[in-house]
Amino acid sequence: MDANATKIAVVTGAGSGIGRAVAVELLRTGWSVVLAGRRSERLEETAALARAGLAEGPPRDADGPAGKDGTSLCVRADVSRPEEVAALFAAARERFGWLDLLFNNAGTFGPGGVPFEELPYDAWRHVVGTNLDGAFLCAQAAYRQMKEQDPQGGRIINNGSISAHTPRPHSAAYTATKHALTGLTKSLSLDGRPYRIACGQIDIGNAATDMTERMRSGVLQANGEVAVEPVMDVADVARTVRHMAELPLEANVQFATVLASGMPFVGRG
Repeated sequence: MDANATKIAVVTGAGSGIGRAVAVELLRTGWSVVLAGRRSERLEETAALARAGLAEGPPRDADGPAGKDGTSLCVRADVSRPEEVAALFAAARERFGWLDLLFNNAGTFGPGGVPFEELPYDAWRHVVGTNLDGAFLCAQAAYRQMKEQDPQGGRIINNGSISAHTPRPHSAAYTATKHALTGLTKSLSLDGRPYRIACGQIDIGNAATDMTERMRSGVLQANGEVAVEPVMDVADVARTVRHMAELPLEANVQFATVLASGMPFVGRG
């Protein structure tokens, strides 16, 4: 592939939050992006934000490709369903013929505030199906394409979480899947070496999105108290993902942790 050609990315969970911010950041800095998610109208909103220059991300960086905006393709897909993941990557390949990046971002926290002994099995399966099965299916599809490309190679970035390091109360399903993602990241990094497929993970804490809105009103802490937690601009996450994505394949950010500086994570809170 021509080194000067537009880079191609697939971003899952692109209809909101971190996925939306990353997709817009990539589009506004010259990437072409396949926007994947379960709600077509939310994907179209993300594409419109990029076109309008309105986004959760920052203005175009000075080092961005001036005057060169990427093309978006919206594909409705539930990543927990193998047939829909296959259709997603088939559509991406048909449109662009190449893949540089998968941002494996789609995820769900599951029912909040439910004690472990009361967590319904269906809720557990839903979280595992989205966060872990979905990440596996998308990574496998991306890996296959990157291996088959000529020249070979590409990058997979998995969206982990602070929960990949330490849990919150009542978060067994979410935390278990995020720990599992770390194992997937390490295995992909090893297995992808012969084919120039790099894999890294970004662990994010308290980015300001709909999913973390509850942080502003107070969330349960490990000591049983309820406390308001600081949040950070999701644009800072998007810039970090783009930095990871734009490294040459000879370099890799294996693990990055980006969090609101004052959140109760390091030390004892």
